[in-house]
Amino acid sequence: MDENRILYEDKELIVCRKEAGVAVQSAKLGQPDMMSILSNYLAEKNKNKWELYVVHRLDQPVEGVTVFAKTKRAASELGRQLNDGRMEKVYLAVCCEEREQTEHREDDERITLVDYLVKDRRENRSFAADKSRKDAKRAELSYQIVERKHPLVLAEIQLKTGRHHQICVQMANAGLPLYGDRKYHKNGQEQGRYPALCAARLSFYHPASGKKMSFEIKPEGEIFRIFNCW
Repeated sequence: MDENRILYEDKELIVCRKEAGVAVQSAKLGQPDMMSILSNYLAEKNKNKWELYVVHRLDQPVEGVTVFAKTKRAASELGRQLNDGRMEKVYLAVCCEEREQTEHREDDERITLVDYLVKDRRENRSFAADKSRKDAKRAELSYQIVERKHPLVLAEIQLKTGRHHQICVQMANAGLPLYGDRKYHKNGQEQGRYPALCAARLSFYHPASGKKMSFEIKPEGEIFRIFNCW
C-alpha cells in the first residue's frame, strides 16, 4: 500500500484513496481489493492482525475517498451516519452533454434528480422504472455544472441515496452520460477504460470524538485535466 494514499489514520478508522479499477472487497481471485491491501498494510506496520470493516462502497471502476473502520463501534457509528445522511459524499464527473435534453439548464443551477431504480442482477445493470414496481428503489441526487468544455461538462454531484450504479444511471437518464461509461453510454467504449467519476469529497463525524472530518482530493483521470479548475 502506497502510504501517500492514506489520507488519515487513527485507532478507530482509516481514510484512503481508492484507485479506479480496484474493488473495495471481494475482487476476483488473484485481483487485489482494498480490504486485502489495507489489511496487509496494517499487518506490516503494526506486526499484528487488525480487523477492518467496510463502511461504504465505491464501485470498482470509481476512484476516490473511502473510509474503513478498525473497530465494531466505529463501524456501527459510521454506518448510522451513512444511513441518516450525516455522512456527505460529493463526486466529480465528466459528462457528455446531449444538448437536446440539457439546453434549458443554467450552469449555476443545482438540479435534483429523483428516479426509481431496479437492479438487474443477471446483467449487473440498473434501470429506471415506474415507482409502483415492488422492486424499484427510490434514488436521489443533486448536481451542478461546474465548467463546460463542449461537448463535455464537469459536474459536481451529491448523493442523497446509495443505489446500484446510481450516478451512472441517473445522469444518463438526464442527458448527461458519464464519459467512458461502457454500460450506460452508447459511446463509452470509445472513450476510456473507466467512467470519469471520482468520489472527491467525504465528510463525517469522528465516531469517538464527534469532531467533523472532511477529506478532499483531485481526480487522477486524465480527462479531468481539460478543465480550467485544474
